[in-house]
Amino acid sequence: MSTYALTDSWTMTRRELAHWARQPVRVVVGLVFSVMLLLMFAYLIGGGRGVTGDYLDYLLPGMLALTMAFGLESTMLAVTQDLNKGVIDRFRSMPMADGAVLVGRAAADMLQSLLGLVLLIGVAFGLGWRTHAGLGGLLGAVGLLLLFRFAMLWIGIHLGLVAGKPELVQAVQILVWPVGFLSNALAAPESMPAWLGTVVEWNPMSQTATAVRDLLGSPGGEPGHLWAAVVWPLALLAVFFPLAVRRFARLGT
Repeated sequence: MSTYALTDSWTMTRRELAHWARQPVRVVVGLVFSVMLLLMFAYLIGGGRGVTGDYLDYLLPGMLALTMAFGLESTMLAVTQDLNKGVIDRFRSMPMADGAVLVGRAAADMLQSLLGLVLLIGVAFGLGWRTHAGLGGLLGAVGLLLLFRFAMLWIGIHLGLVAGKPELVQAVQILVWPVGFLSNALAAPESMPAWLGTVVEWNPMSQTATAVRDLLGSPGGEPGHLWAAVVWPLALLAVFFPLAVRRFARLGT
């Protein structure tokens, strides 16, 4: 990427970050929401069906993966809002590197996702959670989660460009939530009917959650799932990244 393209991408990233200062409530709510879910399932709803060992140890990796998946909605909303306000059309009419708008969107969302992970892990640490695999395992788990988020990010960008209207994000939410909870984030597949457990185990988010549990030394972790936790996001990226870039290039044509 040329210096010109990097400069434009950094400009778009700073634009997205400037929105944080103007709309701090939305950012705070997005970060606190995952903490609320962690506390709710750990102390109010969570029963740890089929889970052996400490439930918080099992729950945290699942909640981290769930948070990365739910980030798709905020990405879609931001893209559709820019489309409806004509912001993207104005940027496309300027002498700017192709794709700088998408890179800026992706960089800002990845930064917010990293902050969300740090916050959620910090809260869990305050609740008594500890990693059983040292700093290396923790960093590996964070890297795996960010890879999953990066794939979900480009799905969100593509769907946002296709939807075009913030109102249609609600239709996607109807699909995202069941898919998110149709995983092993909150309960072990062994506790479910056989057919449902099979579906849950094939969910890409389940693969990420299981691999993260293994990296952290948590209950439910299986080393054989690490390759799937890497291949699934890369496969999703291979599909949705070019689709998003192509859709963006065709806007207004």
